[in-house]
Amino acid sequence: MSTGPSKKQLNITVVGAGIVGAAIAYSLAKRGAAVTVIDRGRPGGGATSHSFAWINATAKHPVSYHNFNRRSLGMWDRFAKDFDTDVGLRWGGQMEWVATGESAKELESRAAQLQAWGYPCQMLDGVQMAQLEPGLTPGTVTAAIYCELDGMVEPTVAAEACIKAATKHGASVELETEVSSLKVDSSSATVVAGGETIAADVVVLAGGVDNTQLAAMAGITIPQQDSPGVVIRTNPISQPLLTHVSVVYAPPLESGRPEIHLRQCLDGSALIGEGTQESLARNDTQLHADELLARAAEYVPGLKGASAVPVSVGYRPMPLDGFPVIGFSPKAPNVYLALTHSGVTLAPMMAQMATMEIVDGANVDLLADYRPSRFD
Repeated sequence: MSTGPSKKQLNITVVGAGIVGAAIAYSLAKRGAAVTVIDRGRPGGGATSHSFAWINATAKHPVSYHNFNRRSLGMWDRFAKDFDTDVGLRWGGQMEWVATGESAKELESRAAQLQAWGYPCQMLDGVQMAQLEPGLTPGTVTAAIYCELDGMVEPTVAAEACIKAATKHGASVELETEVSSLKVDSSSATVVAGGETIAADVVVLAGGVDNTQLAAMAGITIPQQDSPGVVIRTNPISQPLLTHVSVVYAPPLESGRPEIHLRQCLDGSALIGEGTQESLARNDTQLHADELLARAAEYVPGLKGASAVPVSVGYRPMPLDGFPVIGFSPKAPNVYLALTHSGVTLAPMMAQMATMEIVDGANVDLLADYRPSRFD
């Protein structure tokens, strides 16, 4: 069956070259659309560059949203194979442990819920933990879980790969270019960016935190929460920090402190954060980076002697109700919205679904709960 262009080639402008916008641009260009990508920075240079980039359905609720993420998780292998570069896609699962009795009950309950949803999640004891990750010094362990399907990716590398692949299919890319206006009528949408007027059949707004402002230009309301986050990196470390798992979540060293999460990047550096993925953090000082690295090194001895590199606080996309916004807006029928907090996990599926709806005229039932019209 042909995957070439339809009879009338669609002209589509994609605003945003983060992991979601870049994936959509690539998917559309591959289907034969004439795609123009606009970004006020570089591919993957915004919120994507601050993402912890844990590919998972482990931390997603309720079950409908869990299944939504699980479906996209299963698409990542095929998605990444299209690129001629290693985007750092690695599987191995996520391991998490706790050190108090109260936390153990919560972790056991979470494992039972994931198992009930059919998501592989097993409880571990200390011996099993040591077998899985012998290089850790976990301290007190009251309960531990291992979710074997989870993985990780280098999101900026993946966004860059998507844009490169899109250009091979004829897409044009305008970087470091600000959108100043968006005008929509019944048959087209026009973007003014960098002093240039670009007319299109459809405009895809995938601008992350900027989507609220961009949508407002077309009279669309897409409210977001304020969601600052902080991660730190280390200098590249030559030896593997973890033997099997991709992502580790460790308990706080002191009562009242946030937990620690860690993964090792493609270049050997460690990416370290604290709190949950919904935590609000703004401390991006060197002092905080040094302190967070020291805490992580208590659990991961391979970090001892590493240097902490603070990363400026990043503001993450976060729709007001926490769930994705994807689809055409009834207020502006030629504007397609693509906004989510879980962009790294969901990028392959959002790209595929958006392409089906834009190019094929499909109305994907799977997206019914995530339409922009819920904010009207």
